[in-house]
Parts: sequence; C-alpha cells; structure tokens
Amino acid sequence: MQKIKNFSIILLATISLVSCGEYQKVLNKGTRQEQYKLATKLYEQQKFSKSLQLFEKITPAYRGKPQMERIQFMVSQAHYNTKDYTMAAYYFDKFAKNYPNSSKKEEASFLAADSYYLDSPKYSLDQKQTNEALNALQNFIYEYPNSDRLPLANKKIAELTFKLERKSFEIAKQYYHISDYRASITSFDNLLSDHLGTSYKEEALFFKLKAAHDLGVKSYFTKKEARLNEAKKAYEKFNRNFPASEYKKEADKLMKNITKEINVLVALTVENESNGL
Repeated sequence: MQKIKNFSIILLATISLVSCGEYQKVLNKGTRQEQYKLATKLYEQQKFSKSLQLFEKITPAYRGKPQMERIQFMVSQAHYNTKDYTMAAYYFDKFAKNYPNSSKKEEASFLAADSYYLDSPKYSLDQKQTNEALNALQNFIYEYPNSDRLPLANKKIAELTFKLERKSFEIAKQYYHISDYRASITSFDNLLSDHLGTSYKEEALFFKLKAAHDLGVKSYFTKKEARLNEAKKAYEKFNRNFPASEYKKEADKLMKNITKEINVLVALTVENESNGL
C-alpha cells in the first residue's frame, strides 16, 4: 500500500513537471496558434492565472481578428474568477463596448456591474466603487428591462444603497458625538433628502432632535430662541412620523427641556422689557 502511495506521488509530481515544462515552452517559444490553444485549454481547466499570461502574449496578434471576441471575454472572465474585480470590470466594460452585437453582451454588462459590486468596500471606507456599482447596475436595468438577472440586480442595488445610507448615518452621528451639532443636523438632513425611503429614518430624526436640542441649549442668548424653536420643530417632525417609537420617552424629555428653556427666555425678555433694557 505504501509503495502504491509513493508511486502515485511520484507520478503526480512527474506529470506536474512535464505540464509545467510544456507551459513554459509554449509561453516562451510557442507559435501564436499554440499559445492560443494552450491558453484556451488552461482557461477551460480553470487555471486562470496561467491562461491570462498566455492571453496577454497573443492579444496583439489577434487584435481585429474573429478570435478576439472570444479571447476578450475569456480574459474578462479569468480576471473575475481570480477575484481581480477592478480588472474584470474594466475588461467586461470594454467587451460590451467593442462587441455591441455579441450574444455575450448582456452577460458581460451584468458581470461588469457585478465586478464593481464585489469590489465595493465596507461602509466606513471611500465609496467610489459603490457608486460605480450602482451606476453600472442601474444602467444594466435600463438597457435590459426584461433580463432574467433583474431580481439579482435589484437586490444588489438595495444592498449598495443601504451601505451608502449607513455611511451617511454614521458620519452624521459621529458629528453629534464630537459636539459639532450644526454639521450633525445638516448631515442628517442630507441623509433624509438623499435617501427618502431609508431604514435609518427613525434614528436619523431622533438624533437630529438630540443635536438640535443640544445646540439650542448651549447657544448664546442671541441665537438661543431661534435654535430652540428649530429643536421644537425637529421634535414635532419626529413625533409625527414615529409616535410609537422606542425613542419616544427620551424624545419627550428633550421636548420638555426645550419648552422649559423657551419659557425661561420669554420670562427674561419680559423682565428686560419691564426694566427698560
């Protein structure tokens, strides 16, 4: 049994060496036809990295020829399968533009969008790829409204949109935590206007109320009344949209304090007027 096992290992190693030797020979000294044949064979065997090296060598020779359509699609797919999504998106986009009448155009357009989607980073990082993915997916839906891939495209759009919403929400909340209340209020307003159906609406309105409350309470006398009245409006909007919110009790406390602060200001104003100040 041990002899059979050792023989199998030696056989596999020998095959691997022969295969590697054949690859290097074709890569360095093979004809373009031999390189094309081996590149295709390796691609079909899912040895994508090696196939890409060969495709890179033969591309100039096949440019403008019928085989180029197949080569460019395989190059795109190879990058996709090796998880090099930046290059995959580039080549799938290029394929769709270069071969507008290809039977593979719809697939290439979707995989380009999907490459952008897969390249999208976590919400806390720069979202350039996320926006590129959204644009590509929306363009795909516009171009192929009857595609079988539409449900998947819409699902991916929803995921990416939520990621952008979360980033906007966390930025606005961070402004609140560092006591930059005006920036926080503006950021929450932008979130709510940019994403009308956001699932963060309840939290965004509540944190906007908190920011408006703190800004009003901590403001100078000359700006305090106007800002407290804005905080009052923030409470009314929150309460109107989410009367049964889990934050209702805390929101009511904030409103009680807003009212108290406004009443103090009114009393001071009356006292100053009566003293001729």
